[in-house]
Amino acid sequence: MDTPAPHLLQHLQERYADLPEAQQRVVDLIARDPRGVAGATVQQLAQRAGVSMPTIVRACRSFGFDSVREFMLALVHDIALIESPPYRYLHRSVRADDAPADICGKILRSVVTSMSALEDELDVAALERAATAIAAAERIDCYSSGATSTFIANDFQARLFRLGLHSNAYFDAHQQLISACTLGPRGVAVAVSHVGRMPTLLEATRFARSQGATVIALTQPGAPLAVESDIMLGVSVPEDAVMRVGTEAYIAHLLIVEMITVLVGQRLGSKAADRLRQFRGVLAEHGIDSESHVAMTMSWSRAERVQSSEDKEDEKSGGAPRRVI
Repeated sequence: MDTPAPHLLQHLQERYADLPEAQQRVVDLIARDPRGVAGATVQQLAQRAGVSMPTIVRACRSFGFDSVREFMLALVHDIALIESPPYRYLHRSVRADDAPADICGKILRSVVTSMSALEDELDVAALERAATAIAAAERIDCYSSGATSTFIANDFQARLFRLGLHSNAYFDAHQQLISACTLGPRGVAVAVSHVGRMPTLLEATRFARSQGATVIALTQPGAPLAVESDIMLGVSVPEDAVMRVGTEAYIAHLLIVEMITVLVGQRLGSKAADRLRQFRGVLAEHGIDSESHVAMTMSWSRAERVQSSEDKEDEKSGGAPRRVI
């Protein structure tokens, strides 16, 4: 298979004459609207080029890419290189003359494209292994490095805690090492870092594995952290023009966390469901994060307070709530 050229758009033109007619139509479409192509699905590309979806796949492979996703990432990178700096440092798809509606649409379409690619590349078997290990673990410690990864790790720890699992979250390098040396064979370390290159985080994961713990990494494929893990949950998104870990990576990580949480809850069964139901009941009873809190009812009119009281009585007696006419 050919090695992808460093400048994809130039490579497309150089190879154009050697391509079958159907693939030439794909290249023509890319040349006319490279930015539009970068944000489109395979089905949309096939319709616009007047070819079949397998032709789109074959065209990408003709230029040395194993998947349409890899081709699109290279195309996005190439577009960014030819954009003038004042625009491409804001967002890879935004131009100076874009209207606000166009900017919002491009950002949303970029996210949708990335999440669609995430679904295509999702390693469900790895998610299942991770969920099984977590559900059976004696303790789960979540490690992170950086603001975004720390938020993700803290969110994941809170979800596991609500499911009734013994979980912690550490962003401090010293605490991560202390955690790693006390996990043992029945422990799980979940390391969160999209970049996956922080030396202190890598050191903690190596030590956790040396103690027999299972290491689950939420990172991008090919990162050093992925190599140091027992189970790698890969997230591949286009590089952000502004931040090291951009919005698309952030959303993708949250979705992975959501998937694992549901899979873990499924494995725990009724025990987890009963615990979540208990939490919801306790919070409602004490008016935390609900409309029953005193601060929420202080502004109600007398009629609204009377109606709310009557509705609660009806619910207790099994009747349908009454409504003020």
